[in-house]
Amino acid sequence: METICLPLAPSQRAKLVSAGYRTLDSFTSLSPCDLARDIGVSPEEALDILKVVWRTKGIDGNSPKGGNLLAGAKTAWDLLCEEKTMKRIVTFCEDLDVILGGGISRKEVTEVGGVPGIGKTQLGIQLAINVQIPVEFGGLGGKAIYIDTEGSFMVERVCQIAEACIEKLKDIPCSSERKVKIIIVDSVTFHFRQDFEDLALRTRLLGGMAQKLMRLAEKYDTAVVLMNQVTTKMSGGSFQLVPALGESWSHACTNRVLLYWNGDNRFAYIDKSPSLRSASAPFSITTGGICNLEHYKRIKMT
Repeated sequence: METICLPLAPSQRAKLVSAGYRTLDSFTSLSPCDLARDIGVSPEEALDILKVVWRTKGIDGNSPKGGNLLAGAKTAWDLLCEEKTMKRIVTFCEDLDVILGGGISRKEVTEVGGVPGIGKTQLGIQLAINVQIPVEFGGLGGKAIYIDTEGSFMVERVCQIAEACIEKLKDIPCSSERKVKIIIVDSVTFHFRQDFEDLALRTRLLGGMAQKLMRLAEKYDTAVVLMNQVTTKMSGGSFQLVPALGESWSHACTNRVLLYWNGDNRFAYIDKSPSLRSASAPFSITTGGICNLEHYKRIKMT
């Protein structure tokens, strides 16, 4: 089959043909990075093109060598390429973005827990704004779905943060085609902390919801951020604050970020993640949204 018959944009087909990729066989064992260099596109766009090629060739699993893979399976090479090319959703707090590996990751479910007033909703609004940063400025140019279960969503606050974001991105054109790139639930806790006498039923519902959200994140290449409240737990003869919804729920999300007070300063701590090491970083909340804490340079890594 010839490249000009692929279901790609005309400009992409022209670049491929000009670079010598005239038939599907010319894509054999080709990496996204090599293709990106040859045709002058981003590695992310190159990966999308290769996925179209692999599907057209009848290969399941999105892999050039994956003809014998189970449906939906991916090779380690696929995962590495996705991780290297995936853009994250920044928070506008450099210290916080550093410990998050560049920002909130897509295709994963991230839980954010903390006491009332620590800034969970503020962070959620900031992410809903930042996901719309145009691709031309290094953003995702996407849309956000914000599910408010507690009535804490503040339109006035959204306007303030959006206006501050616009000031930072002045004179940058926006992309016309946008897809949902983040789903925020604020909070996941509210309806599960009351009117549930059957705790086993609650656990099953929470587990089922977590699995559906993970499938959505993976299928639609979107980030899922769940805000969680805290509760008290007896440990070592004393009470301490821990994320709500119990021990089973603690294993449901990919990443867990805890927000806490240290004196008068707000901090974020990576409590659990398969790819990020435990670390803490200070952040501040201003009229313009989330930002670095002034005069605080240290990031604690453990």
